[in-house]
Amino acid sequence: MFTAGKGVRLLAVLAVATTVLAACSNDGDDGGGSAANSGPRELKLWHYEGPTSAMGVAWAEAIKEFQSSHPNVTVKFEEQSFEQIQKTAPMVLNSDDAPDLMEYNKGNATAGLLSKQGLLTDMTEEVTKRGWDRLLSENLQTTCKYDQRGIMGGDKWFGVPNYAEYIMVFYNKDMFAQQGLSVPTSFDQLVSAMDKFRQAGVTPLSVSGSEYAAHQILYQLALTKADRGWVDRYQRYTGKVDFHDSVWTYAANTFVEWVQKGYIDKQSTSITAEDMGTAFISGKFPMMISGSWWFGRLQKEITGFKWGSFLWPAQMSAASGGNIWVIPQGSKNKDLAYDFINITMQKQNQNLLGNNGGVPVAADPGAVTDAQSKELIENFNTLAGRDGLAFYPDWPAPGYYDVLVAATQKLINGSASPDQVLDEIAKPYEENLANLGG
Repeated sequence: MFTAGKGVRLLAVLAVATTVLAACSNDGDDGGGSAANSGPRELKLWHYEGPTSAMGVAWAEAIKEFQSSHPNVTVKFEEQSFEQIQKTAPMVLNSDDAPDLMEYNKGNATAGLLSKQGLLTDMTEEVTKRGWDRLLSENLQTTCKYDQRGIMGGDKWFGVPNYAEYIMVFYNKDMFAQQGLSVPTSFDQLVSAMDKFRQAGVTPLSVSGSEYAAHQILYQLALTKADRGWVDRYQRYTGKVDFHDSVWTYAANTFVEWVQKGYIDKQSTSITAEDMGTAFISGKFPMMISGSWWFGRLQKEITGFKWGSFLWPAQMSAASGGNIWVIPQGSKNKDLAYDFINITMQKQNQNLLGNNGGVPVAADPGAVTDAQSKELIENFNTLAGRDGLAFYPDWPAPGYYDVLVAATQKLINGSASPDQVLDEIAKPYEENLANLGG
């Protein structure tokens, strides 16, 4: 996510502090070492996953395991919203209020920027020591490592994900059956399905225009025409980016066409990601183009109809390793933070994540028994296997998330032409590149 990606926004802040009085023996798997046997200490942990999400379930169990192996440590857990961390991280990490460990969005504009500013711990030595690099495939490592400019794909580790994520199409099987539609396997079939719904007076897509979803659809449209070279130029500054090339022009024009044809509601400019998701969950829309971070929640909350998901019908899709565990440079309990990360990377926790609708990075395939979850993981493996991980559109430049939200809102409400919108998203990108010396 949330991206910025991202994910389900949580407005409440929950502080949970627990001390375990009785110790369990440490089997060494969690990397407890001397940290497990030291005097009274505290691990301050932040993340923004909902308690019923796959990551929320798995990490709650990781806290219990951590406490068992670290009997003298109090875990002070605070559940932040994605937006809170996204907007305040640079300020918070420069203060005494910084956590010891937190979940953070990956990419140049977020983790990359903080690494460049010296606010994150270089984890390279510990990653190698604990073998996390051997658990993560090369394409998942890209968003963990940054160079001195803060550009992903560098040589130093500043974060570690314990799950992966990708954009897909969630669909209401009952609504598809009512229209005699099968699962689209090509882009043309997807468009034909949306046409069929419009003929029946149904808006095909549940969309959030006030947050990430709309600009992710714009990017998905670009990816129907893009290749790896195009993605790397845009995401990693490996070459010149032309925002009026055939790829971006097609994406912007097609997005407007989708609005004009009624695939995307013109009123969606004010819809939040939460409202987008709950509208799909309630059965109001046949499709939602969004990320795997919704999967576990849909499993638990959809009760009135059958649903499924399918890969975006193109070679590539917005996808990557999940949001990453980062350790603020000012953390006084880095050893404890490493121990906690290590628990989330173990098979037991990975299997739990996989069986609750997440995409684990190091699970035992045979241990994931839920049929929908197996399909979710298999689809991600298919995407990764064809070099289809295209990252997320807001990653290249600081502040780019807000730029893209505003730009796609203009495409939805018609207040700017596609060419004007492409100029609008080009300007901050090119300014950031100039600041990097590009």
